[in-house]
Amino acid sequence: MAPVSSGRVRRRAPGSKRVARSAEDWWWDRLAPRGSGYHLLQADSMLLVMRDWEPTRARAHRRAPRRAPRPPTRGPTAAPKHKAKPQPEPSPDEGPDSGWGERIPLEVLVHIFGLLVAAHGPMPFLGRAARVCRLWHEATSHPALWHTVTLSPPLIGRAAKNNLKAEKKLLASLEWLIPNRFSQLQRLTLIHWKTQVHSVLELVSKFCPRLTFLKLSDCHNVSADTLIMLAKACCQLHSLDLHHSMVESTAMVYFLEEAGSRMRKLWLTYSSQTTAILSALLGSCCPQLQVLEVSTGMNCNSTPLQLPVEALQKGCPQLQVLRLLNLIWLPKPCGRGVPKGPGFPSLEELCLAGSTCNFVSNEVLSRLLHCSPKLRLLDLRGCARITPTGLCDLPCQELEQLYLGLYGISDGLTLAKKGSSLLTQKWYHTLRELDFSGQGFSEKDLEQALAVFSGTPGGLHPALCSLNLRGTRVTPSTVSSVISSCPGLLYLNLESCRCLPRGLKRAYRGLEEVQWCLEQLLTSPLSSR
Repeated sequence: MAPVSSGRVRRRAPGSKRVARSAEDWWWDRLAPRGSGYHLLQADSMLLVMRDWEPTRARAHRRAPRRAPRPPTRGPTAAPKHKAKPQPEPSPDEGPDSGWGERIPLEVLVHIFGLLVAAHGPMPFLGRAARVCRLWHEATSHPALWHTVTLSPPLIGRAAKNNLKAEKKLLASLEWLIPNRFSQLQRLTLIHWKTQVHSVLELVSKFCPRLTFLKLSDCHNVSADTLIMLAKACCQLHSLDLHHSMVESTAMVYFLEEAGSRMRKLWLTYSSQTTAILSALLGSCCPQLQVLEVSTGMNCNSTPLQLPVEALQKGCPQLQVLRLLNLIWLPKPCGRGVPKGPGFPSLEELCLAGSTCNFVSNEVLSRLLHCSPKLRLLDLRGCARITPTGLCDLPCQELEQLYLGLYGISDGLTLAKKGSSLLTQKWYHTLRELDFSGQGFSEKDLEQALAVFSGTPGGLHPALCSLNLRGTRVTPSTVSSVISSCPGLLYLNLESCRCLPRGLKRAYRGLEEVQWCLEQLLTSPLSSR
C-alpha cells in the first residue's frame, strides 16, 4: 500500500504516464489539506485516512519558508561582522507545566472538590477525578466528600431481566464502594430499585453508622426486616422519605416502633395503608416529629382520608410543617361542647393545596391553627370554602407567604367579592408572596387591598416580591400603583386579567420585565381612565 500525497502536485515515477485527478481525489485533498495531520493511503480502490503522529511544531518548523539568498556584494569585501549565535529551537515536547495539579495542598484540593460535590453531587465527578493522578485519587477518597449520594441503576430497557442485570452490576461495585468511601455518609437516595433494595440497605447498615436521611423513590420489595435492620444499625437516622415506593404498612409501623422516638421528618404517599401509619403517629410513637407530608401518587386515590385533627396535635406536639397535598380529606368531627385540642404551637408551614374542591372550611382551619402564632407560610390553593373573614381570625401576625389561588375549580362556585383588603391590612408589613389567582374580588376591593402597600409607615418599602393576580379583575391603575410602591417586586402574573389592555396579560419575571410592564401601563390610554 503506497502513500498518496495530499498536495495538488503529485510526482510521477520515471516512464509513467500522467493520470488525470479524479473528483474523489480532489475532495480528499480538500478534506485533508497539506499539513492537516492526516495521511491518505490507497490500496487498489480503497482509501484509508490515517493520523499523522508527527508533532505539529516540528512539522511547522519543517515547512517554514527559507529566506532568499542575499545578492553578492559588489566592491571591496566588507569586514565580517560578529554574527549572533542562533537561538536553540524549542523542543516539541516543551509546553505548559503539567505538574500544577500535583503541587496543590491536599486540604485545598479537598475543599475545591467539596464545592463541586455540593453543586453537582459526588458521582460521577469523583470517580473521574480519581483517575487523574495519585494526589487527586487521595483527595477523592476523603470520606467527607461522600456525605450525600444518589444511587439509581441505569434503565437499560423495558425487559425486567435487563433491569435486574443493571441492579446486580451496580450492586457489585457498591460492595467495594460503600465500605471504602461511605463511612461518613449522611444522606442517601435510592431511585428505581426493584429487587436489590435489601442488599443495598444491608451494606448501608453495616458501614454507614452516621446516616441521618434516607429516601426511597419508586422502590419495590421494601420489607419489614429491611427497615428494622436499618433502624437498629443507624442510630442517627431521623428522616425517611417513602414517596412513590411500595412499602407495606406493617413494615412502616414496625420501623416507627423501633425508631419513632428519634424521627424528625416523614414523607408518605397516600394509599389504602396510610391509615395504619397515621394511627401509629396518633399513638405518640413520634413525639419529636417536625415535618409530616402526605401526598397522592401518580394515580389519585378517590377514597377520602379522615384525619383526627385533635389526636394528631396530641401525638405530634412539636410539628413545624404539615402538608396534605392534593388529598381529599375530612377532619374527624368533634362533638358539641368538646374543647379544642392543644393545637400546633410550633407550626410554621401549613399546606392544604389540592387540584379538586376539598372540604376545608373556616371551622376546620380554626381547629388546625388556633394555637399557631409562629405560622409563616399558608397554602390554601383550591380551598374555595375559605373566606377572608376566617383568615383574619387566625392568631398568626407575621405571615410571609399566602396562597389563595383557585386554578380551574372556581366555575360554578360562589366566590367572595370583597374582603381582600382585610388580608393585606393584617399582613402588609411581613407579606412577601401573595396569590389571589382566580378569586372573584371586585375592582374596587382589589384597589383597596393593594393600595395598602403604598402607605407603608416610616418610609419603609414593602417586603412584597411576588404577586399573582391571574384571572382577577385588577385594573391598570391598581397594577401601576403596586409596582411603583414595591421596588422589590420580582414576579407579577397578570394572565387572563380582563380589565388590562391586550399585550400585557402575561407573567413578568425579574425586575426589568416588571418595570417594562409599568412603563407600558403608564403610556396606555386605559390607565388614564
